[in-house]
Amino acid sequence: MMKMPTPSTDSVKVAVRARPFSQREKNSGSKCVISMHSGTTTIQDPKNPEHVKTFTFDLAYWSHSGFQMDKDGVFISADPNSKFASQSDVFHDLGRAVLDSAWQGYNATLLAYGQTGSGKSYSMMGSGANKGLVPRVCEELFQATETQERNQEHQVTFSMLEIYNEQVRDLLSRTKKPGGLKVREDQQLGFYVEGLTSVPCENYVQIERLMEQGTKIRTTASTSMNASSSRSHMVITIQFKQAFPDRGLTKQSSINLVDLAGSERQKSSGSEGDRLREGSRVNLSLTNLGNVISALADAAMGKKVLHVPYRDSVLTKLLQSALGGNSRTTLIAAISPADICYEETLSTLRYAERYIYENFLSSAPPLLPRAPTAPPSTEPRLPAASPSTPATCCLNPSLPAEQSAHSRAEHGLRTDQLTWAHQLEQAREEWRQHYVAIAQERQMMKTVPHLLNVNEDPQLTGVLKHFLQAGSCDAGRAASNAISLQGLGISDKHASFTNSDGKVTVTPHGKCKVVVNGVPIATKTKLQHLDRIILGSNSAYLYVGFPWERGGEDLSRFDYDFFQLERAAAEGVSVDQLGAGDRGEGKADPSVLVVFQDYVKLMPLVAEANQMSEELKKELKMELKVKNLASSDSRGCDLQKEVMVKVTNQRTHEVWIWSKAKFINRKFLMEELYQRFLDGEDSHVVQEDDPFWDPVQVVHLGSAHIWLQPLAYCMKFEEQAEFLNCDGLEEAVLHIHITPCSPAGRACGEEDVVIDPLELLGKRMDFQIRIVRCLGAKWLKEDAERGIQMGYRIYNLPYTLYTKPVWKIMNPQIEESVQFTALNASQEFLNYLQTNALIVDLWGLQEGCTELSCSQLDLLVTDEGHIMVDTKKISTVIDIGQTASAQMSELYLKLLRLEQETGMLRSINRALSEENVLLKESLEKTGSAHQPSSTLKITGMTAPSPAARELDQACTQRASYDREFAKALKGFYQSMNVARGKFLKLRCHKPPEDDQMLRPFVHQQSQMLKDFGELLESSLWKLKNDVALIVKKKRECLLHSE
Repeated sequence: MMKMPTPSTDSVKVAVRARPFSQREKNSGSKCVISMHSGTTTIQDPKNPEHVKTFTFDLAYWSHSGFQMDKDGVFISADPNSKFASQSDVFHDLGRAVLDSAWQGYNATLLAYGQTGSGKSYSMMGSGANKGLVPRVCEELFQATETQERNQEHQVTFSMLEIYNEQVRDLLSRTKKPGGLKVREDQQLGFYVEGLTSVPCENYVQIERLMEQGTKIRTTASTSMNASSSRSHMVITIQFKQAFPDRGLTKQSSINLVDLAGSERQKSSGSEGDRLREGSRVNLSLTNLGNVISALADAAMGKKVLHVPYRDSVLTKLLQSALGGNSRTTLIAAISPADICYEETLSTLRYAERYIYENFLSSAPPLLPRAPTAPPSTEPRLPAASPSTPATCCLNPSLPAEQSAHSRAEHGLRTDQLTWAHQLEQAREEWRQHYVAIAQERQMMKTVPHLLNVNEDPQLTGVLKHFLQAGSCDAGRAASNAISLQGLGISDKHASFTNSDGKVTVTPHGKCKVVVNGVPIATKTKLQHLDRIILGSNSAYLYVGFPWERGGEDLSRFDYDFFQLERAAAEGVSVDQLGAGDRGEGKADPSVLVVFQDYVKLMPLVAEANQMSEELKKELKMELKVKNLASSDSRGCDLQKEVMVKVTNQRTHEVWIWSKAKFINRKFLMEELYQRFLDGEDSHVVQEDDPFWDPVQVVHLGSAHIWLQPLAYCMKFEEQAEFLNCDGLEEAVLHIHITPCSPAGRACGEEDVVIDPLELLGKRMDFQIRIVRCLGAKWLKEDAERGIQMGYRIYNLPYTLYTKPVWKIMNPQIEESVQFTALNASQEFLNYLQTNALIVDLWGLQEGCTELSCSQLDLLVTDEGHIMVDTKKISTVIDIGQTASAQMSELYLKLLRLEQETGMLRSINRALSEENVLLKESLEKTGSAHQPSSTLKITGMTAPSPAARELDQACTQRASYDREFAKALKGFYQSMNVARGKFLKLRCHKPPEDDQMLRPFVHQQSQMLKDFGELLESSLWKLKNDVALIVKKKRECLLHSE
């Protein structure tokens, strides 16, 4: 007999596995934030590299790097020193432990947890030659049975189910039961699935075929329900029974292999900022699984736990025996090592850390053994053992005598064997039919053109095959079609495929959506080998042509992402359009690449949401936008970009802007409503619960930049600046005046212009911002019932100031003016004026929305009622006096103002004194040179000397020079602002997508123009400084010469 090692005493084992970068992560320029040493796993915060967290698990598998592919396509270590963990290594530790437990009569459960795309399915199912845990466990199980003693018999049954949205689907049955299979409870067996198909198996090949069949049904169900497989739990259960006829003994155990739904659905795609509940009950089942684990961990640590919420979800009901201590349970947490997945990876590690606390439960009293998915049966069956005692028992042990018990046990075993033999014979007949069908399909794949399905889940890609026989065949929802299709946007007769004269064509029916190689078609189109076809909203297929067209192509490269990238490129969406090529050095901006990947990922989801809206007659149109695509901050630097969804009600013209997270949550809710519609149930909901509806809101339309350099030189200026929307296009034009003034509001003249902003340091500055009008707003042209508001915030002002709302006027006259005061202009404030822009935001108002407002009671104001800016020192005084009374704070403020005004007076007095000294010295110098005739005494009056008159003329002339220079300087700054505005537009301008041959040339020219603009701007800046310095020296020379 083959020796089976005894299981470890721990009832729970936790492992973590880091996978290689995905293609998406490579394209995004991701960095690795995970490191592993022995059993410890460390994660580094990409935003704060010094912030690291370390976790300790039973096992840590590094599968990120250090590997190569051998001749059979299996990934192995690249060198002996590599710490790469292969599929074989994972099976050796985890899979063999599951088998060991099963041979000893223990229930065994293996759970795979992690975000979508983290490698859960790869670890569980594998890919190609790299078999995962499930097939290896099954294969090893049958290999071990072949080496056992002859007086030992084995019975293996296989079942496969899926839990989606709290409904159970039998993946070995083609019959779909409305509402799914029911979960029942038996006092001895616990929870089980009523009517679940359980197939007897004699060898691994049969299990392999069953898994293929289950995967095919899962793919079809995923398409028809419009449900991604990443949002469902898959549970494979193997019932393993060992019989010892000579001793009248049996051992029975259940092996549960569970691929959990993507864990990111709990948080990042949840309902943040949304008025509606979380969008999918899949989220709730994972949340409840965490609650069960937390409750059990608390109980293990001695805390008082009144209730463990097993009954709150289908998943936890079926896993009760695995979670409650009646099973040897292993959790493998799959993680992505990429920095862009940091939050999700950290969440997964924390979840696994909570689970490991259940190791304490191994010392707890054993609970009643259960078989979670087995239905009640009249067949004699003993429950599996608790972790402390394997299930090795006699049948009917209540008989009084040993001999009698032995004979009765033998009789029970013979009856059991007859039942098993009958089931096996039925299964063999079905297998024979199944093998014939498989052989026919494989032969047709070699000779007949066909369509292969392409799914977001690689495990479900290539499962469905539609053969295009000679002649014409229709494809669509109708059962009468040769090719039966399900999914969003698929009509009863959607398209026709024709195989004639060695070529295959596809023809859409009516206005049905058919896309070939990313381009929508409306007429008959010839298909080429490996063409990509999308039917309806997102049913993707790869066309495999005639045998003579085929070569040794790698079909795996035509994955789901390939289809979506091709579709995006055809619609004009590219990395260049999003601005990733602006960094120079031939490198793309990783943050923009992440946004581009999000954009491509959301494209099919938006298409599906639009199709559901159309079929449910919701009249909504959803379109993807990129927030801050062409926007910059007050210094002209690009703002962080993110994907958002613009939602428009085509009947009422109401508009909403949804974040990525909110849209995904709403789509879950839309799917639930749509499924009710497909099932023929009432899909009507009250408005407050309708995922297609939201209360009207204010919509951000665009921003305008007004550069503040002239204000640093006390120059009045007015501009007509463009409001640019999220696409970088003109939304409206802003007419604005910014005027330096006196405290009383009198506008400063040209004589008040300063040559150097440092002349204003420490002095009081007053200026007015006057918004005159808004011209040509597209928002108002689209619907005359709408309104607009504008808002802006200057320097360190804590709140945004808004204009009054204006409704139903095409080119509204605003005419609102606000005066600002800096009591003691700081160096930081003067630097801000020279290098920053005032950003004015344009907001769109809709009937019934809440208008924007700002209470000026929370702002600091002067005695004249002007809003104070540059209040850092004042704020410091107020912060120090926060604990004092309101009167003391007011006194501090008044005292500070008096001190500042005194300082200003002293500065003015000092300047006047210096000027008087200079004038006096000049007069004395002139008087000494012309002493004999310095004055002419005339009766009744004293006439000034010629020298005095010359001095007066010189002063007048200098004042005239200053005025002329001020005019020139004003024109210089105005022209510079125009140049800056033009080059800002140049930055937003992207090369055209039309002619691929011209794109590199045009992109190069655009880069050269941009570089030229930056050079011109820096040259103008230097010229301004040089002119100011020359004029200042000329003044000094004139004074010295006098």
